[in-house]
Amino acid sequence: MKLPGRRSPYLVAAGALSILLALTGAWSQTARTVKIVVPYPAGGTADILARILGEQISRTEGVTLLTENRPGASAVIGTEAVSRAASDGSTLLITSTAFLIAPHLGKLSYDPLTSFEPICRLVSTPIIVVVNSESPYPTFADWLNAARAKPGSLTLASIPAGLSRIAFEMLKRAANVDIAFIPYPGDAPAVNALLGGHVTAVFLPYSGVAAQLKAGKLRALASASRTRSESLPSVPTVAESGLKGFEADNWNGLFAPAKTPNETISELIGWFAAAMQIPEVKAKLVAQSLYPDCMCGADFAALLSKQYNEFGRVIREANIKAD
Repeated sequence: MKLPGRRSPYLVAAGALSILLALTGAWSQTARTVKIVVPYPAGGTADILARILGEQISRTEGVTLLTENRPGASAVIGTEAVSRAASDGSTLLITSTAFLIAPHLGKLSYDPLTSFEPICRLVSTPIIVVVNSESPYPTFADWLNAARAKPGSLTLASIPAGLSRIAFEMLKRAANVDIAFIPYPGDAPAVNALLGGHVTAVFLPYSGVAAQLKAGKLRALASASRTRSESLPSVPTVAESGLKGFEADNWNGLFAPAKTPNETISELIGWFAAAMQIPEVKAKLVAQSLYPDCMCGADFAALLSKQYNEFGRVIREANIKAD
């Protein structure tokens, strides 16, 4: 016979279990909303990539992926915010190769190799050596030979402290040429300088020169990517043109705060790698000059370490300063 007012231990256990399940369910529901921070203004390549993949994964994985633009200080503000976020997979970062360059140009509160967990490189955009369509240099070899014949007489325009500048310094050293670098504040001003005959060539991401190439106003000499671009299959790579091993792709990749659990990283890799395989997604990305180039986990981490050290060496040797 039960004493009045006492509850069965089974009922107490059941009640405790229901509370635990309710709390777990609430946490799980919260965790299924993932914020992707883009440290650039809306409309750029990282933003477009985040939104295309976010929409796809939200549909297929039963989660909500939200894109938040946090531009400022050359992508440092948004990147720093993610480095301080909770390590639970609810806040991610999609950024570019500049992620590895900024720490060499000024003191930051985060380290790209230790403050984040690398998830995947997602897409790459080739950097192209481009001349005016009326240029007397029909091939990349002709352009380099002209530079060797008259050291310092040829000029190349690009952005002052980004990957294009670093790739240019790498190119000068690999080819043993003296070409004058002319800085411009963006792709469009550099292209206008080339169209106006003020510089001999530009070295810019394909997205920055695509319209003028298609219009026949400019001519591509070589791509700095590992393989030929899908959009420019007849344009050889720099490596194919005699500088073996040369490679400089501008990529966009996905990161989580340091100490995010391995299981969470694995799940995120699965989501994003699967989304990158969907033909509709690939088509949308290629239309924006973003070429699927998925590399995840340890392979991506190794690439980051290699490029971080290489970029740092070039920046020091060429005395490259922040914009």
